[in-house]
Amino acid sequence: MSKKQILLINDMAGYGKVATAAMLPILSYMGHPTYNLPTALVSNTLDYGEFHILDTTEYIKGSLRVWKHLGFRFDAISTGFIVSEQQAQIVSAFCKEKAADGTTIYVDPIMGDEGKLYNGVTPATIQHMHEMVAVADLMFPNYTEACYLTGTNYRAEGVTLKEARELLDALRQMSGKSVLITSIPVGGQPSVVGYNHKSGQHFMLPYTEIPVHFPGTGDIFSAVLIGHLLNGDSLRKATRLAMDAVYRLIDLNKDNEDKNRGIPLENYLDIL
Repeated sequence: MSKKQILLINDMAGYGKVATAAMLPILSYMGHPTYNLPTALVSNTLDYGEFHILDTTEYIKGSLRVWKHLGFRFDAISTGFIVSEQQAQIVSAFCKEKAADGTTIYVDPIMGDEGKLYNGVTPATIQHMHEMVAVADLMFPNYTEACYLTGTNYRAEGVTLKEARELLDALRQMSGKSVLITSIPVGGQPSVVGYNHKSGQHFMLPYTEIPVHFPGTGDIFSAVLIGHLLNGDSLRKATRLAMDAVYRLIDLNKDNEDKNRGIPLENYLDIL
């Protein structure tokens, strides 16, 4: 089976395995020709508290003009951190154009976690992300991001299964396609819930949580998920495989001294 070409539109950190720096080695290792268009250059993971961000919107404009002239094509596009409203408009328009040619669009609406926005992310970002999820064949916010996108109150204790399905349905109305919500407690159990628009089925996949924090685990999940989807696996199976990969990587690295730099992926690609 021929491998699919995928474009990552996400930020690039100089220090730390997050975003593009985490996803590119995984998808490349899985055999997919992987390209990237950075939405921002970030000095280091935001977990250090101090960081510098360079907005690359002008670079994106120039690159897309050149790529269009050269006729570059991609089987799939994955979007992540978006810096501004202008950038969201440019990227969403590009994704719409490519989707019309058959490109599959994956959107991770990166905004926050644990009920709050990430450092450097403003409330205006929520509106930007509405533009992105509208073009998605599959969106996969975490519970916090799902609440921000739908205007739902975040509850640390989580939701019932009925409420999880209602949240999924509210999200899928934004694109009409498939949806996952990650890191959502359902009935007190950490879970990933999903809706597959191709089969019309909801599903819930519980997991055991390891009580340590690494930046970039969501990006690892995204990369493994997308890699398996591109290989033809079902949404439910690809989600389970991505969840298991993240669990194994966290477990193997839970005693690392400096967790803020993320998981040193290159040492563990073989287990993916």
